[in-house]
Amino acid sequence: MSKVTIPDIGGATDVEVIEVLVSEGDSVSDGDSLITLESDKASMDVPTSQAGKITKILVKVGDKVNEGDAIVELDAQDDSASKSDSSKGKSTKEDSKKDDKEAQEKAQPSDNKSSSKASGETKAEPSSGSSESAEKFSGKLVVIGAGPGGYTAAFRAADLGLDVTLIERYSALGGVCLNVGCIPSKALLHSAAVISQARELQQHGIDFGKPSIDVDKLRHFKESVVGKLTGGLASMAKARGVKVIQGVATFKDTNTLDVQSEKGSQEVGFDRAIIAAGSRVTTLPAFEIDDQRVIDSTGALELESIPKTMLIIGGGIIGLEMATVYSELGCEVSIVEFLPQIIAGADKDLVAPLEKRMKSLVKSIMTSTKVTKLEANKKGIKVSFENVKDGSSLDAITYEKVLVATGRKPNTDKLNIESANINVNDHGFIEVDHQMRTSQDHIFAIGDIVGQPMLAHKATHEAKVAAEVCAGLKSAFEARVIPSVAYTDPEIAWVGLTETQAKQENIEYEKAVFPWAASGRAIGNDRTEGKTKLLVDPATHRVLGGGIVGTQAGDLIAEVALAIEMGSDVSDIGLTIHAHPTLSETVAMAAEVYEGTITDLYIPKKKA
Repeated sequence: MSKVTIPDIGGATDVEVIEVLVSEGDSVSDGDSLITLESDKASMDVPTSQAGKITKILVKVGDKVNEGDAIVELDAQDDSASKSDSSKGKSTKEDSKKDDKEAQEKAQPSDNKSSSKASGETKAEPSSGSSESAEKFSGKLVVIGAGPGGYTAAFRAADLGLDVTLIERYSALGGVCLNVGCIPSKALLHSAAVISQARELQQHGIDFGKPSIDVDKLRHFKESVVGKLTGGLASMAKARGVKVIQGVATFKDTNTLDVQSEKGSQEVGFDRAIIAAGSRVTTLPAFEIDDQRVIDSTGALELESIPKTMLIIGGGIIGLEMATVYSELGCEVSIVEFLPQIIAGADKDLVAPLEKRMKSLVKSIMTSTKVTKLEANKKGIKVSFENVKDGSSLDAITYEKVLVATGRKPNTDKLNIESANINVNDHGFIEVDHQMRTSQDHIFAIGDIVGQPMLAHKATHEAKVAAEVCAGLKSAFEARVIPSVAYTDPEIAWVGLTETQAKQENIEYEKAVFPWAASGRAIGNDRTEGKTKLLVDPATHRVLGGGIVGTQAGDLIAEVALAIEMGSDVSDIGLTIHAHPTLSETVAMAAEVYEGTITDLYIPKKKA
């Protein structure tokens, strides 16, 4: 009599049993799934490591289990006998999965010039070695970078039956987005929003008093959010059989990578590769100063302390999100932007409510202003400014810290890309087609490294396309639109055609705007500064674009994106019943404004 126990599940604890897949008396083969677990990030099946007949089930749905816990007792049998029993008429979902996997592998096109099977090579498991001797590891698909694009590509490819190796330079999966970008910033923005909401309730008779901020606890909360997500990724990689190598990958040739790590040098061969190496913060010569008080977005998210004063160089999405966080935490923030408008990619009418609110939170917003010099002194960083319009110098100001948030650039130059003969454009982006193929048919590229917009949600969709093409499926990246969101307060979100773009390109459009001052939900929230705008083709009445400014704008923009993807007539939105009272109604009401059927506003008819 043997017991089957929970294997290593990536460090997760108290994981819930959501399904028991076998019954007492069942015969199972080595590798058959026994139960399904669900953690914060993933669900996974736990297989048996030996064949036999189930004599007792030790867990039930709803139980919490950990590594080493016993889940079943079984009478061990020879695996061939177990398989024979199963073949007599008992089919499991695992059999179906194996059949699907075999079908995928048969459908998968072979690459004779690089296939280890064709050349008679056998795979060698990676092991530690000196930097003087490179070791070889041959895998069908290698993914470079484990950000949202990279891990999505690796997991999708593994689900399609491919042999996948994922190479990541850092110890935790998730890339910039999960570790030092999208996710930690949203955790801090949530805290900032709660502080703001508590303060604004004072005018409604609810006073919580001045907040007491424990920076260490706040940092721990942010890190715990990151840890849950990155830990979940590690578990999913293991559950899918994705091999993970920690190290820095560079190309040696069109079918070989050199991976440098603490263990030394490792040579990794591949049949196909997906480059998802991402981007890094752009540094300008004027801001290159060796002083810890000059930080980038990564440094800002570390939240080492809250300075008394801070200058944020860059009025884009990253800069304004950090301005929102630090101002709510008690820092006196100033913002400087080279262009005439903050968040230059969005229409001016959408930015206006945000700018008005931001001016009440920060000390100053300096647009059309250039930073010409940074100088370190005992008091802080002395910053010199110049007026962009007339070139005149402005008074220099000293700040305790300076955050440089002037954009990002692709990591193409870190890959020795020339050795793979992959085409790169003048801006450093890898050129790809609709299947995410580079100039080398067996090498693909996705995410920030292939061009704007540098957004995680773009990368994940490109990743699935690349993985599916690698598996022999017909797939292409043909998204009509990609939404953009600034997670400020209020949020700004836009998708498709903007008014600015339409005017620049002489595109005919009509627009309809619904002001949130007429929204019951916005009034109840005491946040009526928002608006929802739709741009419509006057000939076809199809939705061309849309923009929203207001709380939860990032969630609301999805409906507009779907309308554009589906080629919807604007009336389709207006005729769709939306729940009341909600902010989502504002999208429908903007459509009704266009159709002339709106009853929540009085819009006088134009005289003929």
